[in-house]
Amino acid sequence: MEFLMTEDPLAIKEAQKQESNLANGLLDDEQYDLFLMILIPVMQIVNLFALIGNVINIVVFAKLGYSETSNISLTALALSDLLSVVLNMWVILCFWPPFRDSRLPFNPINLTLFTGVILRVFTIRTVACITAFISFERCLCIVAPFKVKKIITPRFTVKAMLIIALLTIGPYSLITVRYNFVWVFYPQLNATILDLETDNSARALLVEKIVLTIWGVVQPVVAFVIVVVCTIFLVVQLRKMASWRKSATSAGRQKEDNSALKEAAPNSSSKEKRLARMVVVIATNFIVCFTPTLALLLANAAFEELHFLGPYGRILLVLMLITFLGESISAGVNILIYYNMTTKFRSTLRQMLHLDAPEN
Repeated sequence: MEFLMTEDPLAIKEAQKQESNLANGLLDDEQYDLFLMILIPVMQIVNLFALIGNVINIVVFAKLGYSETSNISLTALALSDLLSVVLNMWVILCFWPPFRDSRLPFNPINLTLFTGVILRVFTIRTVACITAFISFERCLCIVAPFKVKKIITPRFTVKAMLIIALLTIGPYSLITVRYNFVWVFYPQLNATILDLETDNSARALLVEKIVLTIWGVVQPVVAFVIVVVCTIFLVVQLRKMASWRKSATSAGRQKEDNSALKEAAPNSSSKEKRLARMVVVIATNFIVCFTPTLALLLANAAFEELHFLGPYGRILLVLMLITFLGESISAGVNILIYYNMTTKFRSTLRQMLHLDAPEN
């Protein structure tokens, strides 16, 4: 860390107030703070439910064990959701006006951009890639069920989850070299607070741009497309299975066709179909809640003005917080999906909460 000396941040804020209002003309100071005062408490409530829900998910899947690959990937998804929710709670706390404007021993806005916003970008990419993996695995189970069960073993799934985490969160280390924590002394406040110093050299800016383009835009777009394509494929296949079973029943050949179905496509068993349906719902939840994030990413990449330090910085922040809310909702809804669509999850959770009467 380094020790720097600067002017009073409150004086700087007043000096730049008019310019800031003009640059962010769509939202003046009062409108901006009012919006944050209303939105952030709502977001924190959603985050709290999502946090509790994902902790419960992790505990339940741990009790169910990891002999099934789906439990491993769903646990990894819950861990990623949990980390993103914790980061979300930290980020929006730093932007909440009463906290942001209080005399803290650190600069909340600068520090959260580094320790929260940017890190969260990489964490959400983990969620997207794990969802893509789960969706793609279900598609393979329909196309080549025998081969998939031999290849995608519990050990393979654990390795895949670790590789996804390494490839999605690991590049964050390339961004950190641009930032440095410094102690800044403010004479008029007679206080020294922790702040952030950035390296604005051409090389550092180029590295950050490349990393954020690949992992911030390209990677989530690819993962999103995979999830959409796999979800459409699963929906089509589930409808075909339902139609096949219906036609077999109406023709009075249920036993024969069921036997052929088990031999030709064992993935269409009741258990496999329920799992496929659950994956479709999980993927659909992800698609709906992640679409605003993807739209904002593409808009941010297309328009240079839409930047935190640009003329529409406040608008970008407001839109970013709205996408955060959608992502938190997605993370919190998963427990409801598991509870309603997985018998083992539901029974295990009810036993944990002592909701089922003990058997005599």
